[in-house]
Amino acid sequence: MKKYILLLLLTFFSLHMEAQKKSKRDHIKSLKIAYITDHLDLTTEEAQKFWPIYNAYDEEMYRVKYAQYKKIKHQLKDEGFENLTENEAKEVLKKLQQIEKDEYELNKRFVENLDNVISAKKIIYLKKLEDDFNRELLDRLRKEYHNKKD
Repeated sequence: MKKYILLLLLTFFSLHMEAQKKSKRDHIKSLKIAYITDHLDLTTEEAQKFWPIYNAYDEEMYRVKYAQYKKIKHQLKDEGFENLTENEAKEVLKKLQQIEKDEYELNKRFVENLDNVISAKKIIYLKKLEDDFNRELLDRLRKEYHNKKD
């Protein structure tokens, strides 16, 4: 359940960010890279091999996850959720399942590619770091939102 809530929040956040300038996405990406760099303790050799793999994965995950969700969101907005037929809803569900399948396959290839670059322990730690970064980013956004309301 937490995974879906986080996915929903990240999707909302990414769609919101898409509406704004790309520079914000680039800024967040650079913060994420700095966060991972500070915590993962890669050797120079590991870093040289790791970052091209990670950056390719990150871009592909963005394309698979957020860009495809954006298409579905626009479809639902344009057609109106209330006007969605049962067959159209089934098609949307198929698209959502395909996105999840694509994410799974992408994650699987990513881990396979990293297996020869960094240790399994560091791969697991990387997953934790990504979750920690996302959590901190969401917390920061919530605080900024509440400060603006006051």
